[in-house]
Amino acid sequence: MRKWKSAMFEPEDVKQRILVLAALDLILCSVKWQRVHRYEPYWTDSASLGIIDNGAGDDLYIIFASEGILIKGFDHLSLLSPHAGEEYGVWPGMYDEVPASLVAYLDTDTFEKENVTFCLWREKYDAEWRTGEVENPEGLDDGSDFLLGRLGYTAEDYVEWARSYYDKSLQLQVVRQVYNGVVINEEIITVLNPGRDATAALAELDELGIRVCRR
Repeated sequence: MRKWKSAMFEPEDVKQRILVLAALDLILCSVKWQRVHRYEPYWTDSASLGIIDNGAGDDLYIIFASEGILIKGFDHLSLLSPHAGEEYGVWPGMYDEVPASLVAYLDTDTFEKENVTFCLWREKYDAEWRTGEVENPEGLDDGSDFLLGRLGYTAEDYVEWARSYYDKSLQLQVVRQVYNGVVINEEIITVLNPGRDATAALAELDELGIRVCRR
């Protein structure tokens, strides 16, 4: 078992960041499966799930459980992909040392457990992010900088990305307010996406645990 190779946010920060991204995507897109950033607060009885899926074959699943947090990432272009070798299979060492209490969450129909190019975790009382003894002497790119980089998006980054992905020009000041945890109301939704059903969006945001005002 090793410490994770680069700087990483604290678990609560990870959760807050995926929530902000999911909230903004929810406002911009009414169709859930078309959103890149999603959050499922009641994924299981004991865990919630953050999702980043760019629709191009790359994804990040973040499991927030009572036992800790587990992140599984998959970059389909990485040579660590199970599809990249002559024989199909998860890269050696990828899951070998994941705590049993966390790896059990990967046995699900929600995603393909084998589609993984990096994995990291942090148990409830641990102060460090961990990863397995992955055999990668050539330092092949596992896609973690690319996918985990989404969690570091600033309001400015999101505005630029949304302009390209959703073809929408957003008011930076309003996006900053969402990043800063403002109570979201109908006015904010209408400013960001005039065509969005604000009542439906507020109901969804409330389900995610986002603070809303429906008056």
